[in-house]
Amino acid sequence: MADPTTTIAPDTAAGPKTMDAGKWANKRIYLRLLIYTVGGHAFAGFIILLFELGSRNK
Repeated sequence: MADPTTTIAPDTAAGPKTMDAGKWANKRIYLRLLIYTVGGHAFAGFIILLFELGSRNK
């Protein structure tokens, strides 16, 4: 029987599975993508708010 620590998982339709320090990292990638998307939208909303408030003080 093969050593389970050296077995490579087959590629899936979504692409190859990613190993990070021996743990599957695909779920963490999606979590990071969600955090960056929400954070980016919040930052963009803050910048738009600053422009709106600045345009009212003319």
